[in-house]
Amino acid sequence: MKAIQTDEAPESIGPFSQAVLDGDRLYVSGQGPVDPDTGEIVDGDIATQTERTLENVDAVLQAAGCSLDDVVKATVYVQDMDDYDAINEVYGRYMSEPYPARSAVQVEDLPIDIGVEIEVIASV
Repeated sequence: MKAIQTDEAPESIGPFSQAVLDGDRLYVSGQGPVDPDTGEIVDGDIATQTERTLENVDAVLQAAGCSLDDVVKATVYVQDMDDYDAINEVYGRYMSEPYPARSAVQVEDLPIDIGVEIEVIASV
């Protein structure tokens, strides 16, 4: 098992790695709409938050030599399911066919005040 870390994505906010490489699988911890340069949550609507979130996911994947095209499973955590369609529209622009398996779960709260968090598993 090998930890993956990059300055191109926000630092972890707890005792966990941005990602862990285990054999030919990369497990990327949940990423949110945080600007890695400032550490601040991005301003904007849920579409803007989703874009930044997926850019952060992609940065971690790239640090391990992967890309969004290598994602086999994604989990999307949403604070408000009314945002589902907007998140889905952005997600569809970032992911390619065959689309990864995916779950979307509404949560009451996330560790910081954001509307979306996404974690993925990728094939290396």
